[in-house]
Amino acid sequence: MQNNERIILGIDPGYARMGWGVIKLRSGDGVVSMECLGFGCVETPKDEEMGTRLAYLNDALAQIIGHYNPNDIAIEELFFAKNVKTALNVAHARGVILMRAAMHSGRIFQYRPNVIKVAITGSHKADKKVMTAAVSQHLNFDHAPKLDDVADALAIAITHATTTC
Repeated sequence: MQNNERIILGIDPGYARMGWGVIKLRSGDGVVSMECLGFGCVETPKDEEMGTRLAYLNDALAQIIGHYNPNDIAIEELFFAKNVKTALNVAHARGVILMRAAMHSGRIFQYRPNVIKVAITGSHKADKKVMTAAVSQHLNFDHAPKLDDVADALAIAITHATTTC
């Protein structure tokens, strides 16, 4: 890989569903381009206890990181205003994600939801539909990702790419 290329893994943390997206950022001669290399959503078995679900996330993330070998890993910061139990479970998942990312590169980049919205759409009030359309436009997709978790993960990767260029 040339010095003007970076692979960025964006992660939308969750314990039931973890969205992920990988982009390649190229820059040179004043031109910056992004290409989507892959994306998906890891779903943990609902009937399993939390420890098993976290181990499932860890294993899946290890495979994704091993396959794409990202230079940078970006993750959304935790923000919950209502459900404390859900926030705690997502915090557990974030802990696994942060640990796995640190084991890979030692460099973890975190972005607040409002920062991601502004970076992708120019507005901190963008809803999911607007965000998904903007992600599709940034990556020249013919069709928008079907899952919000995937669109959010790609948005996180794009945010990192555009704020670190």
